[in-house]
Amino acid sequence: MIDELFTAVEQIGRVHSFAKGMGLAAPQIGTPRAAAIVLPPTPNAEPIILLNPRVTTVSDETDERYEGCLSFFDVRGMVPRPLRMDITSTSLDGTVTATVYEFGLARLIAHEIDHLDGLLYTDRMRPDVHPIPVEEYRGTGTSWAY
Repeated sequence: MIDELFTAVEQIGRVHSFAKGMGLAAPQIGTPRAAAIVLPPTPNAEPIILLNPRVTTVSDETDERYEGCLSFFDVRGMVPRPLRMDITSTSLDGTVTATVYEFGLARLIAHEIDHLDGLLYTDRMRPDVHPIPVEEYRGTGTSWAY
């Protein structure tokens, strides 16, 4: 499953770069498994593999930033997310690990875990906020800065 996710990410990466990092969850490629990968925005950073991830704690402090999604690539939406998340997941060798993610990385991880729970970022948007076309976003979007 992880190999399939990496293959899909490589194919996507050939046609589009992701300055803020990217992720892909198994349900996005038609596989009903609790598996996802996240590629952090930091150059040469190791990919994060999430197997059976569970959110154990989230911070009360949140922010709202634009997110996009490979599931519907032509729009972006402002999504509130916690600034810190504690996650447990299973590593490839079967051990369960606990990891703290903060800021933009917490956002990426939360986005992929939402896919595993059957949610899209649009489900997290405030009711009075709507997605905007990517052309409009390009005029307003900036890198996530914390």
